[in-house]
Amino acid sequence: MPDSSNNILRYSAFSAVLASAGIPLYIHLPAFLSETYGIGLAALGGVLIILRCLDFIQDPLLGAIVGKSRRSQSITALLSVGALAIGMSGIFVIAAPFSPLVWISVCLALAFTGYSALTILLYSDGVTRAHGHGHVSLATAREGGALTGILLACILPFVLPGNGYAGFAMVFAAALVLAYLGMRGRWHSTPLDLPRFRVLLANDALRSFMVLAFLNSLPVAVTSTLFVFFVDLRLGAQTLTGPFLMSFFGAAALSVFVWKPLALKLGASKTLLIGMMLAILSFCWAFMLSQGTSVLFFLVCILSGASLGADMILLPAMFSSFQARSNQNPAIGFGLWSFANKASLAIAAGVVLPLLSFAGFDPNGINGSQELFVLGLSYALLPAVLKLFAIWWLWRVMHPKGLLDQAGRAPSSIS
Repeated sequence: MPDSSNNILRYSAFSAVLASAGIPLYIHLPAFLSETYGIGLAALGGVLIILRCLDFIQDPLLGAIVGKSRRSQSITALLSVGALAIGMSGIFVIAAPFSPLVWISVCLALAFTGYSALTILLYSDGVTRAHGHGHVSLATAREGGALTGILLACILPFVLPGNGYAGFAMVFAAALVLAYLGMRGRWHSTPLDLPRFRVLLANDALRSFMVLAFLNSLPVAVTSTLFVFFVDLRLGAQTLTGPFLMSFFGAAALSVFVWKPLALKLGASKTLLIGMMLAILSFCWAFMLSQGTSVLFFLVCILSGASLGADMILLPAMFSSFQARSNQNPAIGFGLWSFANKASLAIAAGVVLPLLSFAGFDPNGINGSQELFVLGLSYALLPAVLKLFAIWWLWRVMHPKGLLDQAGRAPSSIS
């Protein structure tokens, strides 16, 4: 039986609240910790890559727990909401009562675990829920909600009194509890028999999706990690950080109205390819910018945001369509999907930040032209090259008889 509009609205609202946690955790965190506690980029990169290794282990296991039974889904949702709310408060509200590096590591572990489990639950739920709506339509509602939450997260820290991120973390914790109450008893994930991981990974199409998810998210992971540093130090536009983020995610939200009809006409994989090429154009343009070019960077944010909209709508819809037809456990599938995305975040934070530090870049000191050039190279040209690898992989598997072509070519399969 199709979901009521009210239930879809609750689902979208939960997605909005959950997604709003990503802005402080993945964009502002390096600069926040560097400024608040003086944690160096190399040390922070080391901590983040260790925590991401923990994600590598736990995400598939969380997927197995979510897919085990409806009772396990309810318990997982409750515990994960608590972990995420406590972790966010510990990072942004409570001053470290002992070693800042240890305290932040514990809080990040709680936040990442809660965030991962809730993300897996949300997306695996969508596989079953989409039977009454279509995968692109359901993905549009979910990711539209997510983009709304992200936009609010871009605004609130800059308008709340005092320490904006402390206020945001408290508002977030309250909203998360309300969103949990709104979804309690309404999760649609259908428990299925749990296959062995090696059996699941024997599927060529699933492996192709995992590689594509990793390669395609890697450029965004790099730019997210370095965004605040690039805006503050390369562009000299610290006061415009919030407006830049709003234009970026606003463009992503509005682009949904372009990508969805285009995907239904051309197919998801071909439309995704167009979005990926748009991303490369925006990365190369960003590399040419320096101080005094803030207006042009707004245009870069709009182009790259539109590209992100294609990533957020089309790739999850293609994967959901594949999951629905493969008769495999969607929770475990999205656990592996989350695993692939976390791998990109691990490399971005664990490799790029220490390399910047090694090149002499100091987020709290004076940087010369050479250091700022390396920052621009890391923020813009490196993601462009990485996106080319993602395009190559998509092109390789979307040809006739290609694995992803079977999952994403026909509009009727993801409508």
